[in-house]
Amino acid sequence: KMVIVQELTQRDWQQRVQACETLIADLPHDARVLFSDKAHFHISGVVNKQNMRYWSGANPRVVHERPLHSEKVTVWCAISSEGIIGPYFFEEDNRCVTINSERYVN
Repeated sequence: KMVIVQELTQRDWQQRVQACETLIADLPHDARVLFSDKAHFHISGVVNKQNMRYWSGANPRVVHERPLHSEKVTVWCAISSEGIIGPYFFEEDNRCVTINSERYVN
């Protein structure tokens, strides 16, 4: 699936900065807001086929071989008024693990 998005210009960047400054100004001085996210990165370069497609004018039926269970790493990071937190890499016994509430707290 190809996704077409709008190009971001210098004006867009300025509007985003202005929107962020407005949001920050509206927060109470002692607000403790944290924005976080996690992502899985495949070491072999494999991507999620639900949001990545190969387009080929030469051979639309070309086959791309990949391992069934490729090695990957789970990374978490956040940003707050205190600054950037992380990145943190989640694994057990040298294996990638899911971030659950227990791992998140610890």
